[in-house]
Amino acid sequence: MNDLLDPLLLARWQFGLTTVYHFLFVPITIGLASTAAIFQTAWVRTGKVEYLRITRFFGTIFLINFAMGVVTGIVQEFQFGMNWSEYSRFVGDVFGAPLALEGLLAFFLEATFIGLWIFGWNRLPQKVHLATIWATAIGTILSAYFIIAANAFMQNPVGYEMNAERGRAELVDIWALLANPVALAAFPHTIAASFMVSSGLVISAAAWHLARNQHVDTMRPALKFGLWAMVVSGGLTTFFGDQLSLAMVATQPMKMAAAEATYDTVCGADASFSLFTLGTPDGSSELFSIRVPYLLSLLSTHSFDGCVEGINDLQAQYAELYGPGDYAPIIWVTYWAFRWMIGLGVLHVLVAVVGLWLTRKGRMPTQRWIWRIAVWSFPLSLAAMIVGWIFTEMGRQPWIVFSLLPTESAVSPNVTGLEVLISLVVFTLVYGALAVVEVKLILRAIRKGPPEVAPPDPVTGEVEHAATVY
Repeated sequence: MNDLLDPLLLARWQFGLTTVYHFLFVPITIGLASTAAIFQTAWVRTGKVEYLRITRFFGTIFLINFAMGVVTGIVQEFQFGMNWSEYSRFVGDVFGAPLALEGLLAFFLEATFIGLWIFGWNRLPQKVHLATIWATAIGTILSAYFIIAANAFMQNPVGYEMNAERGRAELVDIWALLANPVALAAFPHTIAASFMVSSGLVISAAAWHLARNQHVDTMRPALKFGLWAMVVSGGLTTFFGDQLSLAMVATQPMKMAAAEATYDTVCGADASFSLFTLGTPDGSSELFSIRVPYLLSLLSTHSFDGCVEGINDLQAQYAELYGPGDYAPIIWVTYWAFRWMIGLGVLHVLVAVVGLWLTRKGRMPTQRWIWRIAVWSFPLSLAAMIVGWIFTEMGRQPWIVFSLLPTESAVSPNVTGLEVLISLVVFTLVYGALAVVEVKLILRAIRKGPPEVAPPDPVTGEVEHAATVY
């Protein structure tokens, strides 16, 4: 019973569950803001009403996700004070800087211009109104960067010095913090993956209508955009993921070793990467695997004869540096999360490639099972991002701030397991209710389809009632 009410265990579960739930809305919001901006730009440049209808259609879904993301994101801040006060005390002087920039600059930009975009239809000049959605999209991307910069400090602490008297890290170089190599590598990888998620939503929503042969003039260009965006963003995600792996090896070699369950240091051909493995859940014993020689060396060092340090060797190094303890993360979590991240993302890109082939030169598939695959493929990229985040955070364990603060030392000293359990249950119930509301609102918006708009005025070119308040 005591283990079940362990404050550390429950606090970690609560943070993981609430953060994963909040993260469901983040990539969709980032991607759809830019998607709406792109289609509104196409409408302004060409005057084609179809582009306006697509803008309003996906703009509505974007607004639903934005609102839900704001609500669920607030809980994250409460958790730091409630369950992780020692973490807040230790790293607050550093962590607070990028969070303040996110709130005062990026979120302010988003909130201001999203209001102008919603209420500015037929009130602002056309190009000024277009600028508001682009400002909103830029704000969402800036917001992501500041959050990633804060998280990067937990992965690779820079720009700080230790105050021995106060027992905490204090910020001394804001530019080093914002230019953290891990942040610079993780940011484009995350943004590209977010566009994969939003592209998946565009594909699924358009396919749902095209399968029913409705809104064809509007949904066909939306589908083509989503398919191409998926392929391009998938390629960029892979490229930037490779750059992130180099930063990870340089700063957290244990994470890469855990990703492949490499217990002993390997070099060259021995540094192979398993595409498929059957064995024990913890990865310590292998029964069967399909391996590519040199691939792990290539991923980790960009050379065929490079060496990848093993878990056992790194454990010995860390024990000497930081004292006795187990410095390896939960191997089966990192091992399988890394593979699910890659596999789910690649599968979604393959769906898009097949979709481009089937819809080439104006073709439209007639088999309903093809459309069903397109509709139900949406969760692939989203699930890939979630397990990727789990890999990133779980692979850092047992540190909450790598090399500086163990996770077990960061939990609030006076919080009880029962208190955390009660809040965990309450958050789960509230989030469950919000999930039902979110899904219903999005499905209703998708099923309703793009709104009808009047043709442009032949004299002024303006579209009457282009958009009422969402």
